[in-house]
Amino acid sequence: MSNLAKDVDKQSKPYEFEQIANSSKFKQLMSQKKRFLIPLTIFFLLFYFMLPILTSYTTILNKPAIGSITWTWVYAFAQFIMTWALCMIYVRRAMKFDELAAEIVAENKQEGAENE
Repeated sequence: MSNLAKDVDKQSKPYEFEQIANSSKFKQLMSQKKRFLIPLTIFFLLFYFMLPILTSYTTILNKPAIGSITWTWVYAFAQFIMTWALCMIYVRRAMKFDELAAEIVAENKQEGAENE
């Protein structure tokens, strides 16, 4: 086996996934992600599907908002803004989630090194 293959083999020692999944920090990370993602997803889906529902079944958005521009166009443009805002919010939160995940991996790496 070449040295490169040995180095890769040393670096890719398997983690104890069950131990990681049962750790309190991992459960805390999953809980934080759920508390963030579920409301955000529900809000996105409601906001997104309200446009076709409102335009198909009501006349609320048919009234002019600015000159001859109707509320339909304002709502549709607001969806772009909502998507960008949610994307920025998600990226910021994902960085925190990545930091927590890196801490969990580092802790398990140290524990693995101590057990060897």
